[in-house]
Amino acid sequence: MKPVVILMAAALGLAACGPMSPERAADMCEDRARAATGPTGMVAVGVNSEGKAKSKVELGITTDYLAGRDPYQVYDRCVREKTGQGPIRPLIL
Repeated sequence: MKPVVILMAAALGLAACGPMSPERAADMCEDRARAATGPTGMVAVGVNSEGKAKSKVELGITTDYLAGRDPYQVYDRCVREKTGQGPIRPLIL
């Protein structure tokens, strides 16, 4: 019985390696394309309950942005890599 369990686990593992759904790929790739339009970030400033000042700064820059890639091309290429087909919906930034 043990070999059957191993074969089932292997089959499930291989199924996970296949292309993802076009909807999921579009969602992921839209985020990547938006990140290619420019740096992202956040600045937070506040005071804690002890009266001490606190601050936080986050900055994100993608390699797609640094390389000057067109976000529409980033989206198209990303979807094709994840699904093996073209996008199911146009990119709206």
